[in-house]
Amino acid sequence: MSTAAPTDREKPNGPRSRKGAATRARLLDAAKTVFEKDGFLEARISDIAEEAGLSHGSFYHYFDSKEQIFREIAKEMADLLNAPLSTAIFIPSSTAPPRERIRAGIRRFLESYRAEARIIGVIEQVSRYDAELNGERFEHQQRDRDRVVGSIRQLQALGLTDPDIDPAIAAHSLGAMVSRFAEMWLVQGLVDSDFEQASDQLTRLFVNALRLRDKPEPEPSCDHDVDRPLRFRPGAE
Repeated sequence: MSTAAPTDREKPNGPRSRKGAATRARLLDAAKTVFEKDGFLEARISDIAEEAGLSHGSFYHYFDSKEQIFREIAKEMADLLNAPLSTAIFIPSSTAPPRERIRAGIRRFLESYRAEARIIGVIEQVSRYDAELNGERFEHQQRDRDRVVGSIRQLQALGLTDPDIDPAIAAHSLGAMVSRFAEMWLVQGLVDSDFEQASDQLTRLFVNALRLRDKPEPEPSCDHDVDRPLRFRPGAE
């Protein structure tokens, strides 16, 4: 089964007006409710239309298929989850230390994940057997990961983190750490933790992995006596 649709074309009577946009939003909300309740495979377009208070035919004015509307929901969830981390690390206008910005980003990520855990669980499940959806999610997330890469590079340029860390590897691995933990904790129930403990520990791991510091390391000492080699003196024991 693939969730890919031929195109994301604008439907002839689609959301060109304020009313049309509102109806499309109703369908997305209804589809989210149905997918959360029934899962992807058991969900039916007729159930989505009924949940939205629309006729079965009205669905096709806005979406081509169940697969297309599911993919749209997955995209919305990706935007919701990835933005907090990708925008939190380096904000030139912020006076907060980088570690506090990371903490705030992780907290917002976990709050969003917790609020949407049911639909995220369905999306994760479908992604495991639908290579096209998984690829689309990765490409969508890559834009946010690229912002994290840029943030890490700027922190390195400021002398606030380990210059030997590869920003791309760090962005992917640390992002995967946070999202995988959230899935195990909030979707699968495999981890026993409260919110404060989870956000604190993830922040510590993130910060320690980057060897992040609040101020640049001081320049090496210019005192030449420190590194001056000892000279041999004749007759000395």
